[in-house]
Amino acid sequence: MSAAGVPSEEEPMTSATMRGVYLPGDSTAVLAELAVPEPGPGQLLVEVGASGICGSDIGYIYHEHKGHRGVDGPAYHGVVAGHEPSGRVVAAGSGCRRFGVDDRVIVYHIAGCGLCENCRRGYFISCTAPSRQSYGWQRDGGHARYVLAEETTCIPLPDELSTVDGALIACGFGTAYEGLRRIGVNGDGDLLVVGLGPVGLAAGMIGRGMGARRIVGVEPSADRRGWAEGLGVFDATISPDTDPEVTGGLVSDALEAAGAVTTIDCSGSRAGRAVAVGAAAEWGRVSLVGEGGTLETEVSDTLLHKQLTLYASWVTSLTAMTELAQNLARWGLRPEKVVSDRFALEEADAAYALAAGASRGKVVLVPSEQP
Repeated sequence: MSAAGVPSEEEPMTSATMRGVYLPGDSTAVLAELAVPEPGPGQLLVEVGASGICGSDIGYIYHEHKGHRGVDGPAYHGVVAGHEPSGRVVAAGSGCRRFGVDDRVIVYHIAGCGLCENCRRGYFISCTAPSRQSYGWQRDGGHARYVLAEETTCIPLPDELSTVDGALIACGFGTAYEGLRRIGVNGDGDLLVVGLGPVGLAAGMIGRGMGARRIVGVEPSADRRGWAEGLGVFDATISPDTDPEVTGGLVSDALEAAGAVTTIDCSGSRAGRAVAVGAAAEWGRVSLVGEGGTLETEVSDTLLHKQLTLYASWVTSLTAMTELAQNLARWGLRPEKVVSDRFALEEADAAYALAAGASRGKVVLVPSEQP
C-alpha cells in the first residue's frame, strides 16, 4: 500500500479485481485496482449502481485529511471513498436473513456497534463505540464497482426509485428529512430553505411532499438558484443581502407573511443561520443541519420575544431513512431530479473537481448505473 493507503500500480492484483476511487488529500481523486471482496457472515456484496459525492467528503477528505469536524473525530483511513452507495445485491454471506441476490438496497453510511442506545434506536451515526465505521472513511465505500456492506446497514430501495435516487437518499435526502421531521413541516405553514446545495434542494423537494404551503429558498449563487427554480419545487428563490434583516424582508415579501413557520439552514454558514433564525415567524421552528461554522444571534428580540424553537440534527436514523424511501415513492418524487451531473467511475477526478467548485446541483458517480 502507498503512504496514503492507496494500492500502488506495482502491487499484484488478484484474478477478481475492480477499480476504486481514493482521495489522497491533495484535491485530486485517483483510481487504483483492488480485489473484489467476498461477503462474510452477515455481509452483502452490492453492485453499485450510483454513488454520490458529499460535501463532507469535499471539505474533510478531498482537500486534506481531517477528522469529521476538521478538528477531531474519526479520520479518513485511506479506503475507497464514497458513503452514498445504492445498488443490487450480487452475493450474500452466511447468516443474512433480510436481503438476498438481486435485491435492490440503499446503504446507510455508518456501521455501528448495534448494541448502544443510539444504535438500538437506529441512529448508527451517533454510535461512539470503537468498532463504529463509516463507509468511505474507515471502511471501503461506494466509489467502486462493488461495495461490501453489513446487512444491518442496508434498507430496501422501492421499485419506483432508481439507484441514483437511492444514492441521494443514503445521505443528503436523509439529512434533510430528519431536519424537517424535527420541525414538523406540514400544510399549516410555509418552509424557508437556506442554502440550495444538494441538501437544500432535497429539503425543498421533501418539504413539498410533506405538504408545506409555500417553499422559499435563499441562495447567493445565481447558477444554483437557477437550477433550483427549474425543479418546480420552490415557489420563489432569493439572493440574500449582506444584511440578514433585509433578506428577512425579502422572505416576508415572498411569503406574504411576517416570516416562515418552519425554516431549515443547509448552508452551514454563520450568515445562512442568521437568515434561518431571523426570517422565522413568531413561534417558529428552526432546523440546523449544515456542518461547521458558528451560530451567532441576538437573543432577546430574535429568539426569546419570538418564542422560537431551535432543533439540531445529524444525518438521520435507519428507520427514518427507510420511511423516507417509502414516502418518496408514495409522493411520486424522484431525488435524481436534483442531479446536475453524472460521471463514470473513470471520470472521478473531474467529478470531484466539479463538486468542489461550481456544480449547480448534485454530482454522482455511476459505476454500473442500474434502473
